[in-house]
Amino acid sequence: MAAQLDYATIHEIFRRFQAAEPEPQGELNHLNAFTLLVAVALSAQATDAGVNRATAALFPIADTPEKMLALGEEGLIEHIRTIGLYRNKAKNVIRLSRILVEQYGGQVPSSRAALQSLPGVGRKTANVVLNMWWRFPAQAVDTHIFRLGNRSGIAPGRDVVAVERAIEDHVPAEFQLHAHHWMILHGRYVCKARKPACGACLIRDLCAYEEKTL
Repeated sequence: MAAQLDYATIHEIFRRFQAAEPEPQGELNHLNAFTLLVAVALSAQATDAGVNRATAALFPIADTPEKMLALGEEGLIEHIRTIGLYRNKAKNVIRLSRILVEQYGGQVPSSRAALQSLPGVGRKTANVVLNMWWRFPAQAVDTHIFRLGNRSGIAPGRDVVAVERAIEDHVPAEFQLHAHHWMILHGRYVCKARKPACGACLIRDLCAYEEKTL
């Protein structure tokens, strides 16, 4: 775990991220808040590309909780069986769809606590939905962000909640909205787990990682 970088260094890191990609986008395809929630829930231990392939035919016919319930668990399984843990995920999606209809008028709630009360929705999923749909500066820490935060010194922490808190505490406010997207994309495509592409990294001179590759 690298030491926490100072304010000026973190500001320059995110200035560069912003200059390179002013409006970073999440890579999960969705049509509305409900399909975003479902896509993120399905993405646990799966790739975004794999989820997008599975939902390409699903979302046009089940883009509301009511339509998802009409499709049913077995109908949903037919669409998502290529995704890991698909049976459990199908069960959770049907259960959360029923709760949305019965308790929230078919709408996806916009509080973290309400979102986390839904089956299969953890803190990371809730934060993704809050950030991508309601543009709330929530920090959804996945494995890429956890690795980058600790390796670089941007947001070191011993668990995902600590890294989330470090991002909130140390990343300047003007970068908070897109911080987790910049970090996910950088961790996924540049600061990779086994072979980080340090030679192509736009923050190489600012990063605290001691084992940089050429």
